[in-house]
Amino acid sequence: MPAPRKLGRATDVRRSILRGMVTTLIVDGRIETTVARAKEVRRIAEKLITLAIREKDNFSTREILTSAARLDAKGRKVLKSATSKNGRAYDVVSREMKTAMVQVDEPSRLAARRKMFLWLNKSHTADGQVINPVNILFDTVAPKYSDRTGGYTRIIKLGARRGDASEMAILELI
Repeated sequence: MPAPRKLGRATDVRRSILRGMVTTLIVDGRIETTVARAKEVRRIAEKLITLAIREKDNFSTREILTSAARLDAKGRKVLKSATSKNGRAYDVVSREMKTAMVQVDEPSRLAARRKMFLWLNKSHTADGQVINPVNILFDTVAPKYSDRTGGYTRIIKLGARRGDASEMAILELI
């Protein structure tokens, strides 16, 4: 197996660039970059997608008991008074117990999720919500490609970039 391309960067900088590009590819579905970077990102992304496809249904659901703050009609937390051992009064948030169905990963899926976190950064939407690209891989990308055995990405060459004449390409999920 050939060694990864160095891309003219130090290891930490190169890994950071590739992590950002792989994350953008998974979240947005396409990136525009140089051909050398596109080939390296494709190599990483295809391995992650294959891992997600292999482990996409490897979980169980369980019912658990959760505790949440009790809220009033205006959405504020309800407080109740309590007394400490030495007689001082203080306020405590009133809590209610609920049951919820949660998804619990099997050990191999958890290991796959941890491998994916090495290459994927958490990102944000335009309105500030946090996006977890690992969940996108398992929930949308893996079911989409479950019938394929490989070749999840496509590189479209665009030609030379003005300025440094570097060969540019678009890398996209098929």
